[in-house]
Amino acid sequence: MKSILMKVGFITFLMLLCWTNEEAFAESTWTSKCSSFGEIQPNQNPTLHHMNCLLTNAALEAKIPPEVVKAVVSQENGNWKQFDDNGQPVISGDDGYGLMQITNQQGYDQEKLKYDIIYNIQAGVEILSSMYYLRTDLPKIIGIGPEVIENWYFPVMAYNGTKPSNSPLYQSSGLKNTNAYQEEVFVYIEKDSYLNDTKLGQFPFNTADFEYDTTSSKNILFKKMEYTLTEQMHASAYHFQRGDKVSVTADAVKLRSLPSSKDTISSVVKFLPINTTLIIEGNFLYEQHLESENKFVWYPVKTEDQKFAGYISSAYITKNLDAPVIDPLDDNDVLLTGKAPANVTLQIMNGTKLIGSSVSNTNGYFKSDISAQKAGAQLIVFYKDKLNALSPSKTITVLDKTAPLSPSVNMVNNKATKATGKTEADATVTVTIAGKAYSKKAD
Repeated sequence: MKSILMKVGFITFLMLLCWTNEEAFAESTWTSKCSSFGEIQPNQNPTLHHMNCLLTNAALEAKIPPEVVKAVVSQENGNWKQFDDNGQPVISGDDGYGLMQITNQQGYDQEKLKYDIIYNIQAGVEILSSMYYLRTDLPKIIGIGPEVIENWYFPVMAYNGTKPSNSPLYQSSGLKNTNAYQEEVFVYIEKDSYLNDTKLGQFPFNTADFEYDTTSSKNILFKKMEYTLTEQMHASAYHFQRGDKVSVTADAVKLRSLPSSKDTISSVVKFLPINTTLIIEGNFLYEQHLESENKFVWYPVKTEDQKFAGYISSAYITKNLDAPVIDPLDDNDVLLTGKAPANVTLQIMNGTKLIGSSVSNTNGYFKSDISAQKAGAQLIVFYKDKLNALSPSKTITVLDKTAPLSPSVNMVNNKATKATGKTEADATVTVTIAGKAYSKKAD
């Protein structure tokens, strides 16, 4: 983390940050959740899996998606090491200390930042947390909370510094600044937490959103404080509980007999197709294979039909969305009703034509005005949740509740062997002669 020049307003949030004292560190509980990995030895780096556990639980306690914290560490300290091979603290060229590369931060013990891994992690997540929860000069996504990874774009920028070099766009050209600190961190999220299978939602930036002087070291002034993203956003995968349903996000994903990707093909229980529904069976676990460099976690799961059970990487699952429930609809109806999750946007399609849309209420019920549809027409209904994820679709057939008009009948005489005429398509026509009924379906 590079040095940050602080204004008076920024100093205020540091004064509010109560975790920086010794008492707060002593009260922390996240370290105990990694006790199974053993004690941390002085001037020695824990194993990568032990470090994965420490970073995961520190992030969860600070209410930060662990995917974000791990990516920040990867950007700051690619090897996830507090000490070099000689047992000396890792210090960057700008005097950033240890795992989280903390630079020029008041209120922290500089020696402990160098030699105490737990202290260094705690300090790093506190600083990053304060960027989200205490800074009021950073933009956010409208209606989205801290569990959503994309909403940490600006706090991650601020962890390094809201300087012109970190502007999301080049002011001169309007092109995306892929060298910005937060952009590089988000690349690590996609690479390590999603194995490059998922792309994070992009902000609709405009150069008018930012004001800064490229020749100055002064902070960026954010002119636009709220954004709406149209691309799918992503909640952290570290909050699933027993009984939750999740969907597989890629094709041919391996359901494994052990929480590890380093074992042989014999450990593969089943290759899962995309959109397979799984049920979470318990808390996530860490990689078991000591030589693996995996930075995600594993969930015990079973298939919805109960036929298969095993472990799946958190990189390949997302919250399961149920298809909407649609009430019966006939060819006289001009209102489609049903139920879906609360506050989602539903769309009603007839083929490729959008014929209606609606937002469900807080109880999940919705109604949408539509034009009367022909009997037999098939309508497709689906919704987008607040993260712009698409639900499975529900197909309904419009019922025929309209009586046909009287048929037109061609002349029939006493020599005729059949009756002809015209009526509604596919209608069943009945001719009764001397009490005997003869029926035929119209073409």
